[in-house]
Amino acid sequence: MYNLPHFKADNQREIFAFMQAHPFATLCCVDAHGCPVATHIPVLFEEREGVLYLQAHIMRKQDHAIALATNPNVLVIFSANHAYVSASWYAKQNVASTWNYKAVHAKGIVRFLNDEGLYNMLVKLTNHFEGSVDSPAAVKYMSDEYVRDNMKAIVGFEIELTSINNVFKQSQNKDAETKKAIIKQLGSDSLVK
Repeated sequence: MYNLPHFKADNQREIFAFMQAHPFATLCCVDAHGCPVATHIPVLFEEREGVLYLQAHIMRKQDHAIALATNPNVLVIFSANHAYVSASWYAKQNVASTWNYKAVHAKGIVRFLNDEGLYNMLVKLTNHFEGSVDSPAAVKYMSDEYVRDNMKAIVGFEIELTSINNVFKQSQNKDAETKKAIIKQLGSDSLVK
């Protein structure tokens, strides 16, 4: 990960808020042959005794599930808005263009959930993303047979996060005039700080 102090978030709350605002993450791991495997998943966040956990599920018998059973070490990538920033917008010319973006890399260890844990995680996941425990799509309104059949096809897990790193590259190293020009060109200040 690009690691310059002036392109870092100001505090851990800002990083965690970013992760929560962008919960559709990329889960990366390595299989038994050392080959990379990645999949895209929605995640839930839970903090217990000062430790942050992510909870999710994936399909059984797929590359990612097989790899996780072999090696529980993972990298979860959170990302959001990004934009090309042309050097032609800069006050000072004859310098390189760049890319502004925000990303968080969270490393951790996977632990698979039992059936009860998977069921509870599915209830929380659905309620969270539906925005209501009374949504018609809530697990409680699904037939037991339907839920049981679908649970056979997936595996639930949680990731105990062991490290979190970030890049919030938003032209922090540019002068005020250049920042205004970038904002004008992008039509937003969300990628310029």
